Amino acid sequence: MDPLSEVLSLLKPRSYITAGFDAGGTWAIALDDLAGRIKCYAVIEGACWLSMQDIEAPVELVAGDCFVLPSGRHAVLGSAPGVAAKRATEVLDANRGGQTVTYNGGGDVFLVGSRFEVNGRHSEALLRTLPPLIQVKTSDDRARLRWSIELMMEELRAALPGSSLIAQQLAHMMLTQALRLYLSEPSPRHMGWLAALSDPQLSAALGAMHDSPSLQWTVNALAERSNLSRSTFSARFRATTGETPIAYLTRWRMMLAGERLLQGRDTLSRIALSLGYESEHAFNTAFKRVMGVSPGRYAQAERGRL
Repeated sequence: MDPLSEVLSLLKPRSYITAGFDAGGTWAIALDDLAGRIKCYAVIEGACWLSMQDIEAPVELVAGDCFVLPSGRHAVLGSAPGVAAKRATEVLDANRGGQTVTYNGGGDVFLVGSRFEVNGRHSEALLRTLPPLIQVKTSDDRARLRWSIELMMEELRAALPGSSLIAQQLAHMMLTQALRLYLSEPSPRHMGWLAALSDPQLSAALGAMHDSPSLQWTVNALAERSNLSRSTFSARFRATTGETPIAYLTRWRMMLAGERLLQGRDTLSRIALSLGYESEHAFNTAFKRVMGVSPGRYAQAERGRL
């Protein structure tokens, strides 16, 4: 499985609400429901403005734009910058899935998309380094993304039996396609695992670690996979992801271990060996350093949350 697919599989994004949004006149909504969630929307008709933390100036979103809000930062969507905003949790129905919401009379801008709940065990670590806004165009050669958006719009408008389920499946395709397109247009301003995936040379190292997490990877071996010198690879990896290659590998191993601990089908020693640790003690030490608790306490605490 490729790194993007693996990361999404650990996040376990579940489409919580898939809906259309039709707004008109002067309006603004503060998206105060982003914590622990990813929002992915496409502008079908008209235009609107997005203002949020960590973005220097408001961004105009026009028909053909697809945007992802992955980091939980406060954001405001409106007809123009500076309009007094109402909180989304106060003015929008939390159970509006599968419907098109008309706000302030509608008619000026129409969006379709979805809000995804993500797995709380790993979401913070995986999402915290993503850019506050991921924006891609659905024009030109973005046929697959356009296809999923257009079908989603048809399902929401037709409201036929099963439309809600089909729209949610299409929303997952829309999210994955948007992230894939973002990877094809790397930006030097961004940091994190997604930025590393957009770098062909660093992506080769990430792919190697994800393909074989049990191998005793060294910085030299990973640098060879990236076709870079050891020093250049180390510096670029750290500048892009904010951590060393071995720290990333260890954290990824512990996330995989956490999933297997919750499944409860493997012994601790089997999990340790499958992730490259020669002893339970070495595995336990690494797990506690990265996850903050021992494997046993982690499994007990997380099962209690389910």
